[in-house]
Amino acid sequence: MKIEKGRKEDIDEIEKMYDELNDYLADNTNYPGWKKGVYPVRQTAVSAILEENLYVARKEGRIVGSVILNHKPEAAYAEARWGIEIDYEKVFVLKTFVVHPQYFKQGLGKGLLDYINNLAIKKNMKAIRLDVYESNIPAINLYEKNGFRYVGTVDLGIGETYNLKWFKLYEKLI
Repeated sequence: MKIEKGRKEDIDEIEKMYDELNDYLADNTNYPGWKKGVYPVRQTAVSAILEENLYVARKEGRIVGSVILNHKPEAAYAEARWGIEIDYEKVFVLKTFVVHPQYFKQGLGKGLLDYINNLAIKKNMKAIRLDVYESNIPAINLYEKNGFRYVGTVDLGIGETYNLKWFKLYEKLI
């Protein structure tokens, strides 16, 4: 697996991956609560690529996963008791962590997390933080197995729009 920054020419393939994942989630247990045409969508990838913070995982030339890494916490992050008080310029905020359903349970999620951890070390980050919908048990298990510590549960304010109220916050100190 090769991981690199996403490029404008990747947008169509990323959108297709988002749609295929959301189709899979609609037909199976939808742990993250995502919906096709709502989140994640093409504009999610476009914005992240323009901001140069979308990373893609490729296997055999195909995009099989992606993640957005930025320094922009959700407002509710201020309610948490993080393990370290530090400016967000020294924190990666992990968002829109995606693995194509054809590649579930093949170690891609762990590979992406290892890459993020190594990138955080290289860029002298002090922590990686994320939020995960409280019912997203597979993601929660992955984060906990990879050294992320639970710090609290918050309402991100999207309950009425997306019908997702409580999100668990996790942190990994670097």
